[in-house]
Amino acid sequence: MSGSASTRVLQYHLPDFTLAIEDLKRRVDATQWPNSVYADDWSRGVPKSYLQTVAHYWVHGFDWELWQARLSGMPHFRTEIEGQPIHFLHYRSDRPDAMPLVMTHGWPSSFMEFDQVIPALLNGNGKICFNLVIPSLPGFGFSSPLQSFGWNHRRIAAAWGQLMGQLGYEEFGACGGDTGSLVAPALASLFPQRVVGVHVNGGLLRPHLTADEYLGLRADERRRIDFATELLRLGTGYAHIQATRPQSVGYALTDSPVGLLAWIIEKYKEWTDPRKPLPEEAVDLNDILSTVSLYWLTNTAASSANLYYEVRAEKQMMSPLPRTEVPTGIAVFPTDPVLRHRADQEFNVVHWNEYDRGGHFAAIEAPDLYSADLLEFFSSLERS
Repeated sequence: MSGSASTRVLQYHLPDFTLAIEDLKRRVDATQWPNSVYADDWSRGVPKSYLQTVAHYWVHGFDWELWQARLSGMPHFRTEIEGQPIHFLHYRSDRPDAMPLVMTHGWPSSFMEFDQVIPALLNGNGKICFNLVIPSLPGFGFSSPLQSFGWNHRRIAAAWGQLMGQLGYEEFGACGGDTGSLVAPALASLFPQRVVGVHVNGGLLRPHLTADEYLGLRADERRRIDFATELLRLGTGYAHIQATRPQSVGYALTDSPVGLLAWIIEKYKEWTDPRKPLPEEAVDLNDILSTVSLYWLTNTAASSANLYYEVRAEKQMMSPLPRTEVPTGIAVFPTDPVLRHRADQEFNVVHWNEYDRGGHFAAIEAPDLYSADLLEFFSSLERS
């Protein structure tokens, strides 16, 4: 599989993590834990007793051989776009009429978030199935090291357009949550003749509402807005740090695996299904640790944090991308503050479903709902 001589797509062979895993275990066992006053609940961050238990399991209970086998069983490829290594998974359906679909993850996630929905999307629903392209964002996972600044949502979307062209996909669908919920619509704005449809979930942006607008919402809509309002009040410190000083916090996250674990697992506590009190009740702990391990072993804690800085600069320096009429489907989960009447102003919404379980990481929290929603949306579209 290859593109032109300057844009070769090559199968990617995973590095040997044996020594790095041994070093990780040594570092975790040697963690210097704080001895100051701390809370046993989550009011000041991840509780010490909870984190000690999870960290101990990470190095003494987590199945590293299974993790490596799981990774090795995936179809890894890498190319180079604008000097940046871009890693992606590429799954091909057995059906010749499969629609190409580029799936974009967010932070603190990875391509592994989509693992549980891949079989359903490859097999399809009788009407449609997909060839799946699942890239790692620049500076994340195996799309590293980060070679230059400026990798904001717009530039990532432009790179995905190039990637799909390298693979021979002139028309394709786009989907994603978190960062992907912004990159996928940007793809439609940049390539409206190539993107046949956009599916998004997992946005964290709370709409600005007047008091009267808020009172006019349904009870379930108010609950989602209240969730986002509380998150904005207490749960966005990480974003301000990564958007302003990613390099400074990056030193700590790169040197301390337990620090990185706390930084990431807190998001699984705060962003997942509100009815699930602990992260591992919403997402299997082994899946959470698989993602944390990927960040640690690829040394991408700092470079992934840099995305927030780039997005902040993008908002300050660039005008918004134009609205397109590309059909858009939106799956709304209990933590998503999106409102239909506001979404209609930004997108050509032709598909809208609301669900009462799942959360921000929908593809791994509620893979059955997520995959079914994707298939339902793309099945409804006209194809050339």
